[in-house]
Amino acid sequence: MILIAIIIGCIIGAVIGVFAPMVSYTYSGYLAIAIIAALDSVFGGIVATLKKNFNLTIFVTGFFGNAILAILLTILGEKLNVDIYLAAIVVFVGRMFTNLAIIRRYYVDVVMKKIEEKKSKKKVENEK
Repeated sequence: MILIAIIIGCIIGAVIGVFAPMVSYTYSGYLAIAIIAALDSVFGGIVATLKKNFNLTIFVTGFFGNAILAILLTILGEKLNVDIYLAAIVVFVGRMFTNLAIIRRYYVDVVMKKIEEKKSKKKVENEK
């Protein structure tokens, strides 16, 4: 169910992206950091689904909370003339790679278990 929602969301996002007007250079930095923060939440949601402890409330609040916090850090950094947004990028991208590694390991384990099951079935059939 969650996977279907993710796929539908990606399709809707792609369609909106194709037909959306161009974002001005003034706001592109804010949008970029918000997208990175939101993607971090999406990967975290996928990991939570795989671990069977997904909570929609936590996902939605994290999704918008991370994006808003990242935008606010970018604004604060611009006011102080310090690139604070780089800290948010490092944290969010680091977490995305960690979550992606967890997802990859999960599916590698699933595939390896299926391969081992097929081998054991063949072995049992050959012994008969």
